[in-house]
Amino acid sequence: MKQIEIFEITSPCIGVCQSGPKGFCVGCFRSREERVHWINLEQDVQSKIIKACAARKKRAKAAQNRKPRTTDTSPQLGFLDDSFNPKNQ
Repeated sequence: MKQIEIFEITSPCIGVCQSGPKGFCVGCFRSREERVHWINLEQDVQSKIIKACAARKKRAKAAQNRKPRTTDTSPQLGFLDDSFNPKNQ
């Protein structure tokens, strides 16, 4: 038996609309198919997609936190220049 939703489920779109490396939107974490067909999907399917998006976002953040952080290599402030080394002063 289907549960009837009282309120319409709104799109999780946040207006970023760019595909990430795995094909999911980097803003809402929906697949292209999920974005294209959103308006025609039943609310129970939309609800499942919302839950899947939350899990995708959580995995993406966890993967991002596991990556080693790169430092800014711009020479603008001279931090990578040997002339500035706080340990030598």
